Amino acid sequence: MEVVVHELGTHARDADGHEYRARAMGRIRRDGTWIGWLEFRPVGSGGLVRRTLRETTQPSLEALRYWALGLNEIYLEGALRRTAVPVLR
Repeated sequence: MEVVVHELGTHARDADGHEYRARAMGRIRRDGTWIGWLEFRPVGSGGLVRRTLRETTQPSLEALRYWALGLNEIYLEGALRRTAVPVLR
């Protein structure tokens, strides 16, 4: 089950100037570690929710929350850009 780890107060903008609210999300794995990713929700009406792939793996929910608290505006802008790049498999 996904959990909201932290709602970030900083908004991020994409290349077209659209503004997004960011939040760190997490999920526990079978081995007890936690994976974390970012979710971007558009500010205002319209737009799509954008998500990164896994950004981090941490040993506990507390460690994942600590990681999320350290994210800054520059990191968020880069993460938002990564959501627009298709992943080749």
